[in-house]
Amino acid sequence: NGQPRDVNVIDRSLEPETQAAVQADPDDPKQIGASMPGMVVDVAVRVGHAVSQGDKLLSLEAMKMETTVYAEGEGTVAQVLVYPGSQVAPGDLMIRLE
Repeated sequence: NGQPRDVNVIDRSLEPETQAAVQADPDDPKQIGASMPGMVVDVAVRVGHAVSQGDKLLSLEAMKMETTVYAEGEGTVAQVLVYPGSQVAPGDLMIRLE
């Protein structure tokens, strides 16, 4: 009929090949998630370390401000998903305790 039409085509080949970060369950105190977007500066624990309430787990930096993440309870570090220099978004799982 001679009328122009706009068509949007999604090119799935342009999607990132990296997997999205695992999100922490806010109801599980054994999953330590990022409270703000930023960069991990220091990781103070390794897999197998026993931690108690108040122990330093890691440090985050955002906009020249550094924040320390402390353990909320006792446990053993089961998994460390970040390393110094990695970027995190709010809610990203950083450390899992058992």
